[in-house]
Amino acid sequence: MPEWLPTVLATIAGILSTSSFVPQVVKAWRERDTRAISKHMYMVTVTAFVLWSAYGFMIGSWPMMVFNLLSLILSAIILAFKIRNDRGKSPGARSPREPGMARTG
Repeated sequence: MPEWLPTVLATIAGILSTSSFVPQVVKAWRERDTRAISKHMYMVTVTAFVLWSAYGFMIGSWPMMVFNLLSLILSAIILAFKIRNDRGKSPGARSPREPGMARTG
């Protein structure tokens, strides 16, 4: 196997996985609606990207470092939007569109 092949594969995988966060960032920015986003999922995702980035630095893999840092930034932006939007709601108030709301009348 050529020595450059793992780096090319890692770069392509990094571009694809990192770019997958862009539509969510754009949607959350434009619509300011993050009700369907799981805060806990993004907390875990942000933590995972921190750890993957640290691992990339430890083994000296530039694709792992670069793309995990970019993914960390994008997922942290989504998490920040989620936290900001959740704080904007009044405590205990639920939208009629949220699951778990009983329909009346």
